[in-house]
Amino acid sequence: MNTLREATHEYLSMRRALGFKLRETGARLLDFVTFMEQHRALYITNKLALTWAQQSPAVQPSTWAQRLSFVRGFARYRSATDPRTEIPVESLLPFRAQRARPYYYSDKEIQNLLHAALKLPGSNYKLRPWIYHGLFGLLSVTGMRVGEACHLELQDVDLKAAVLTVRGAKFGKSRLLPLHTSTCNVLADYLARRQRFWAARSHSSYLFVSSRGNRLDGADIRRTFYTLSRQIGLRGLSDSHGPRIHDLRHRFAVKSLLHWYRAGQDAERRLPILSAYLGHVHVADTYWYLSAWPELMGEAMRRLERRWEVQS
Repeated sequence: MNTLREATHEYLSMRRALGFKLRETGARLLDFVTFMEQHRALYITNKLALTWAQQSPAVQPSTWAQRLSFVRGFARYRSATDPRTEIPVESLLPFRAQRARPYYYSDKEIQNLLHAALKLPGSNYKLRPWIYHGLFGLLSVTGMRVGEACHLELQDVDLKAAVLTVRGAKFGKSRLLPLHTSTCNVLADYLARRQRFWAARSHSSYLFVSSRGNRLDGADIRRTFYTLSRQIGLRGLSDSHGPRIHDLRHRFAVKSLLHWYRAGQDAERRLPILSAYLGHVHVADTYWYLSAWPELMGEAMRRLERRWEVQS
């Protein structure tokens, strides 16, 4: 029988081959294996798994539950080859994550955000205002995840066909996103500026590049977004919480559904289309929008009332 560490590497390799990235899961499980080795434990027990999960008393219970869930998945796998393995039950450290309440940006707020981006200081990097103008604009009109936009390369942008290729998104899936003519025009302008700026400098092939010519850093993107949010009044100067970049994705989804409802189309039947466009793994993730947004609930109720009126 192989060791726990060997089994962990096999488990992670198997799941990654299925398309799971497991960045945090992998790091946490290897830490768990080190903990087990320090305790000279040959197999997983509920007691040891719980002790490891609760090692840091300063963190939130949700973190304990998440850590234990990593072990639970691995324990199920390990039990097939080592019957001594104890699988932590779901009722041990139960926790159900609460979705953050999304913010619905108005068209005016999006315009203000993009105008503010163009006023970003560019003394050290003249392309910076145009990068964030293009990035935040693209997120608002495509519903892409921030990570997906950051990983876009020049080869993924086909302005003639008006299509973006999103490669290796969640679970390794790729998809094509059609672009509106106005979006193509903005991207064409940005690409021309990008070409002029980097013409004589070494740089990567990423669409949005940092001042060093590498892919944009996620932390820098968030800091820039928070700065602009405060400038345009989306957040107070001292607020630590407020509208998020990810809410641009929610806004795209809701606007699409509202458009279908108001055009008299069957939005529920078209949900799988939106789900595929957004890159959702399960259609249920897209159905969440129907219950999360009052505007959509209102449109659904008005549609139902019209059906009742026709039937009566």
